[in-house]
Amino acid sequence: MNHAFMVSGLTKTYKDFTLDQVSFTVPSGSIVGLIGENGAGKSTTIHTALGLIQKDAGTVSFLGREDLDNDTKEQVGVVFDGSNYPEVLSPKKLGRIMKNSYHSWDDQAYWDLLRQFSLPPDKQIKQFSKGMKMKLAISVAFSHHSKLLILDEATSGLDPVIRDDILDMLLDFVQDEEHAILLSSHITSDLEKVADYIVFIHQGKVVFSKPKDELLEQYGIIKCGAAQFDALDKSDIIAYRKMDYEWQVLTAHRSQMQQKYPKAMIVPATLDEIMLLYVKGETK
Repeated sequence: MNHAFMVSGLTKTYKDFTLDQVSFTVPSGSIVGLIGENGAGKSTTIHTALGLIQKDAGTVSFLGREDLDNDTKEQVGVVFDGSNYPEVLSPKKLGRIMKNSYHSWDDQAYWDLLRQFSLPPDKQIKQFSKGMKMKLAISVAFSHHSKLLILDEATSGLDPVIRDDILDMLLDFVQDEEHAILLSSHITSDLEKVADYIVFIHQGKVVFSKPKDELLEQYGIIKCGAAQFDALDKSDIIAYRKMDYEWQVLTAHRSQMQQKYPKAMIVPATLDEIMLLYVKGETK
């Protein structure tokens, strides 16, 4: 399997936070969702991998190259949460700058996207809403024929209709098996729609890196009373929470648990629920 993006043992230590030996891959032809609570280390991982923050240890590979040289940068599109470009520029002026910055710049594609997103070409970026700024950044990322997109909360601040349009664009982008996307997002329903794999970071560490379908098809939540909870085999429990009227127990083998505990209510788990139980739940 070809990997468009590889992170191995990525480490960065601050006074009050450590990105601890983070490792995962983004296979070509896939969308990998990066999830975790605020402060878990998602943006730190992306910024450190891109060299915007100096790493303490670890290796990073972009499209088979460890150095993010100018040729490689041409093929990597990056969108950050927030303002990506100088606010005094307009989309028209930004396009001129990008045309001189990227050999692979596609002016026609850029203007087509500006029209698609209804972005006024002569208006200064500082007058744009957060959603408009995000659409502009996505337009740029798609206009220099990137092979790898790294998107940090790129669907944040967008209305559901535009968000859905962008998700469809992302799905189209990876169809040829040569392109790949790392999509960091707190909107897990977006990732449930488009992601092939999920990487979950909690407190600076990778908790798991798994195929999305495996998580949604195999993981489940056992909802039970105190007596049933006490009777559960502790090896079946990933994490658990005591709620007002029930116990909620995360398990990685929903169908097996249904056979093992036929009287228990066992329901599928969403990405939100899996993350919540890992973060706020307790372990045996």
